[in-house]
Amino acid sequence: MNAFDEVNLSFDRAADRLDLDDGTRDLLKKPWRELTVSVPVRMDDGSIKVFNGYRIQHNAARGPYKGGTRYHPRADVDEVRALASLMTWKAAVANIPFGGGKGGIQCDPTTMSEPELNRMTRRYTVNIHHLLGVNRDIPAPDMGTNSQTMAWMMDAYGSIEGYTPGIVTGKPIELGGSVGRDSAPGQGVVYVMDEAAGDLGLTVSGARVAVQGFGQVGSWVARAAHTRGCKVIAVSDVEGGIYNPAGLDVPRVAERYRQCSRLAGFPDAETLTNAELLELDCDVLVPAAIEGAIHKDNADRVKAAVVVEAANHPVTPEGDSVLNDRGVQVMPDILVNAGGVVGSYFEWTQNLYQRRWDEREVNAELRKIMAGAYRAVREVVRREQVTFREAAFLLGVGRVHRAAKLRGFV
Repeated sequence: MNAFDEVNLSFDRAADRLDLDDGTRDLLKKPWRELTVSVPVRMDDGSIKVFNGYRIQHNAARGPYKGGTRYHPRADVDEVRALASLMTWKAAVANIPFGGGKGGIQCDPTTMSEPELNRMTRRYTVNIHHLLGVNRDIPAPDMGTNSQTMAWMMDAYGSIEGYTPGIVTGKPIELGGSVGRDSAPGQGVVYVMDEAAGDLGLTVSGARVAVQGFGQVGSWVARAAHTRGCKVIAVSDVEGGIYNPAGLDVPRVAERYRQCSRLAGFPDAETLTNAELLELDCDVLVPAAIEGAIHKDNADRVKAAVVVEAANHPVTPEGDSVLNDRGVQVMPDILVNAGGVVGSYFEWTQNLYQRRWDEREVNAELRKIMAGAYRAVREVVRREQVTFREAAFLLGVGRVHRAAKLRGFV
């Protein structure tokens, strides 16, 4: 199965319990619009390379399409479809007025210069700009992109349509970005952990946490967990990780990573591979990197009591079944990592009515929404006697179905 098929396994289970007919299932499952574009780029050596680009708009029953833009060699149409559909259910679980979309370019941004990335981003934006709009489709950063990428996208769109800061989120603060947007994905994860701790039999202070991935999400998860008194025993990047059973000095790790962009060599820590990190003896395992990190071949070696999906789709369906059979609690991505899209919602709102929020207001609203989403999912868990993943999909699919029905689509 490809990534889109795997996501739809969870959708189909929810649709069965909601007793949706075949036509309604097709309406909610299939993307409403897909655009594939060629993205020719003049490279620094004078040659031209042509990359495949996509913007997939999955569902807009509850609001404009919302989702990131991914630059990665594996960002093919099936992966982007899967991520777009996850955004639909994620926004519905968080109960914010967005639908789901996603964009991507199949490339390796680590091998490209900043001028090449700039030219590629502008060409891609021009090629998809007719799909975009502050009330139609609002991109954001994702794997391989950042606030600078969003600044280029905003400028490219603005060169055609005029100054429109709300066309993207995750922008630099100086261009209309929101304070707290960068940290929102990681903060949201820890807010859910705070809410779930009592139900899962965890004590947040002193809990041993291992975080796979030290990028935009993982680094902020580690920082927020450390601030709350968790013992962050391991973190990793694409090259591998570092481990200290007594707990890492996360602020020092983050500062060193900011300076040299690698974790290897950090003092007072052992090195380990990403595979070894997933199998550490810990209380909470946070996969915050790539899809499919936990699968049927390694799920039986996961020693954590709780797996918190900070990445998109980091546990395959087979891996999920193994973890469930072993009694490992899995907190699903469409609940746990919704902090990013909630932060984007705040930024979009501020852009629409030109009022800036301070960081205290952003964090307070983020905590309120994430806590509310967790409590809504927990209520479904208890009422229906299902897993947290099944409950989150039941809640999200049910809300999108209700919106589609009210609008007359079904």
